[in-house]
Amino acid sequence: MASSSSTYHVFLSFRGEDTRLNFTTHLLQALKDEGLDVFFDEEKLERGDQLSQALSRAIAVSNISIIVLSADYASSKSCLVELSDIMDRYSVDQQIVLPIFYHVNPSDVKNIDGSFKKSFDEHETRRSVDEVKQWKTAFAEVGKLEGWHIDGSISDRPETQYIKGIVAYVMQKLMKHQVFLSLGEDTRLNFSNHLVNALEKVGINVFPDNETLKKGEKLPPTYSRAISASNLSILVLSKAYASSKSCLGELSDIMDRKHNPADKHIVLPVFYHVDPADVRNGGGHFKTSFEEHESEQPADRVQQWKTAFAEVGKLKGWHIEGGKFDRPETQYIKDVVEYVIKKLSNIKSGSASEELVGIDDQKRTILKLIKEKDCRVLGLWGMGGQGKTTLAEAVYKKISLEFESCCFLQNVREEIEKKGKKSLRNELLSKLLNSNVDIDTPSIGSTFTQERLNNKKVLVVLDDISDPNQIDCMGVKHLGSGSKIIITSREKQVLKSGGADTIHEVKALNKNDSLQLFSTFAFKQLNPEVDFRDLSCKFVEYAQGSPLALRVLGCNLCERTINDWESEMEKLREYSHPEIFVVLKSSYDGLGMVEKNIFLDIACFFKGEPIKRIKHVLSGCYRGVECGINKLVDKCLINVSSSSSTYNEGIISMHDEGIISMHDEDIISMHDMLEELGKDIIRQKPKIPGKCRRLWSHEHIKRVLEYNQGTDRIQGMKLNMSHMDKLPLCPFVFENMTNLKYIIFHSPNILRWINVRKPYTNQVDIVSLPDELKYLRWDDYPCKSLSSSFNPKNLVVLKLPYGDMEQLWDGHKNLANLREIDVSYCKNLRKMPDLSGAINLELLRCIGCESLVEFWDEDDHMGLVNLREIRFGCCLNLRKIPNFSRAINLEILDCSDCKSLVELWKEDDHMVCVFIFI
Repeated sequence: MASSSSTYHVFLSFRGEDTRLNFTTHLLQALKDEGLDVFFDEEKLERGDQLSQALSRAIAVSNISIIVLSADYASSKSCLVELSDIMDRYSVDQQIVLPIFYHVNPSDVKNIDGSFKKSFDEHETRRSVDEVKQWKTAFAEVGKLEGWHIDGSISDRPETQYIKGIVAYVMQKLMKHQVFLSLGEDTRLNFSNHLVNALEKVGINVFPDNETLKKGEKLPPTYSRAISASNLSILVLSKAYASSKSCLGELSDIMDRKHNPADKHIVLPVFYHVDPADVRNGGGHFKTSFEEHESEQPADRVQQWKTAFAEVGKLKGWHIEGGKFDRPETQYIKDVVEYVIKKLSNIKSGSASEELVGIDDQKRTILKLIKEKDCRVLGLWGMGGQGKTTLAEAVYKKISLEFESCCFLQNVREEIEKKGKKSLRNELLSKLLNSNVDIDTPSIGSTFTQERLNNKKVLVVLDDISDPNQIDCMGVKHLGSGSKIIITSREKQVLKSGGADTIHEVKALNKNDSLQLFSTFAFKQLNPEVDFRDLSCKFVEYAQGSPLALRVLGCNLCERTINDWESEMEKLREYSHPEIFVVLKSSYDGLGMVEKNIFLDIACFFKGEPIKRIKHVLSGCYRGVECGINKLVDKCLINVSSSSSTYNEGIISMHDEGIISMHDEDIISMHDMLEELGKDIIRQKPKIPGKCRRLWSHEHIKRVLEYNQGTDRIQGMKLNMSHMDKLPLCPFVFENMTNLKYIIFHSPNILRWINVRKPYTNQVDIVSLPDELKYLRWDDYPCKSLSSSFNPKNLVVLKLPYGDMEQLWDGHKNLANLREIDVSYCKNLRKMPDLSGAINLELLRCIGCESLVEFWDEDDHMGLVNLREIRFGCCLNLRKIPNFSRAINLEILDCSDCKSLVELWKEDDHMVCVFIFI
């Protein structure tokens, strides 16, 4: 009887009357004893001329076909039809075919002689010539294949020994190797031998196994198939590795697999008594090896090897130096085996995350929790920097395909403060319902919208919630059956009050994972260097499993001397109760003066801004801004991420008043803890507000403005105007702040939606501004124009949305540094000034300026060759726009809903590439 499995390991073809009660029965039982699914037919009755659909399907879905060729095999039409179909699969699908010549001579099969000749002669008298010819061809081909010859003589081995060998062969062919080991000849009988032995002891299938290692055999086709069949490759990079052409061929094949995004092949290098830098750069012994290859091998092949070799050198792995102060090899082997077990377990469970350390166990726990029926809302709770967002994102990516719609809202607390709850909720609902949603009421009052939500099974992540009302406002209670909501917060009570069914505490990393994560940043490998191991353990102990602290400390110590490490450790020991801010400050202390100032400016003013904009702004303040920002990124004090990449994945990141640019802008981001670190550093220097360089506290800014305490020490101030009842203002309030470079007075969008204007203690017609200003953002600007005495020669960014201006300025101005202008929703603005001097202007926004009738005079227009984006949609009274045909870099021209607009200019050739919205 055939197995009921939908796929089979083995298809067994035999002549029932010959072998059913003896050899085939024993072979079948032995295969079953190994847990294999075997398709066989006990009775082997003649079925007519055609192979049944069931048999044909069984052959097609089997991995291996075993053909027991006995004396009367060819006399059976059904056997020959089976064999013909099997050989078709062999030629087309490369299916494995194993012949067993049972009491027959293989040459008789190959030459169709002996008893087989008689059988085919009989078929030729009864069947068509073409059909018998097809059978004979297939039969002869089987005779040419390698297999087992059981002659059955007195001197022959027992059948049990043959069966044991056949089963072992089948198991080897079917086995998918878990680990492929690539090694040089100099480690074959020592380290690599011990490593394979350790892996095999824990039940991991390795290719090559220890028996093959002892023989030293190199069979390239076999090795290539083994690489393809393995989940993980270990490369033991020794001094002799690159001298072997076969090793470099293996390495090249392995890296090809790693480059395939669908493959997810894990590659683990072990730098055995070699410097990883020599692998990356092709130096040391490896340089000599490659030079020898270049004299013997084609240039393109050697270049392919060198490229793959250098790429392996950049991967994280183990560095075994082998000196007398190094750990015993047994400890390294133990670490490698544990790492391999963890990675293979993750692959089996479908949760592999090669680039993350210590996350997989918690990820599996959360996946288990989120799939429980009674868990609709799952809360992730933990301190800042503990990895809540990373964990939520990993789970989101894993299960998002199971839902009709998905949305990941990052930094909800911060975005609500910037934009208001309603704006963020509309973003969420628009994403989930795949249509524009604009609800301006505190709750989702629309029954129709509630019903639409209730009909959809969705996945939502609300990241960094600080108030349970934020959860309720997002309308999660209206989401349909089967929906899942993941919420991250630093406060457990927020999750409880917000309706979380289950709360998972995001745990700190254990000691081993902490050391591994720290090492990936400090040494760019998975273990510490020998001389730094003890100190590394001390830093890991100090960080107490905080992923952020481990990352920042590791980056800060990378490529520094052991004396630097000891000095850093001494600094940390000064604090009896070390906290995370102290850990982060140790990284700040290692910065130069320029980097410190850039870090503090970003923390106080520019978090979440496009990096290109901020580089232009800061370049006028400090020398070496590009290098300074790169150092901050390298030390993990800031991050630079693409706004569009996260948006395309369903992770909403909003900036610049909710206008989504078509440009792939890189945004400066900074962890909340690092932002607070920067502000805490400033707080530790006690000064009266008027003598502080940076002001962001609304209380301090109010005191400075109200009592005219400003001095030339102040360089920047950032104020959320929603935090102030009244903004004190007088014409000369900034007069003494001669070095003021940044004014950022911003209001959440929600204040504008409900038409609430921030009152000032007294209305002024004009406010004198310092000429050193580089970044001026003033929402709801109260004056009719900028001061005529203001010289904007240093100004890079001018943003005055929702202002009361009727005009910006009169006449020509020095605008050489100006790159962005945003006067959107200034309803009283009638005319744009002459911008002919703004030779570097890239972005011009005047959306919703209802009174705007005209731009500058056409004669004053100088081309604005750097202009990339122009937006003046909803300017209802705008009749004509200037000729921008000389703006050769223009990419976006938005004049949508300009109902009075008469015409555009005639398009030049380059305008074909411009997105025009009308």
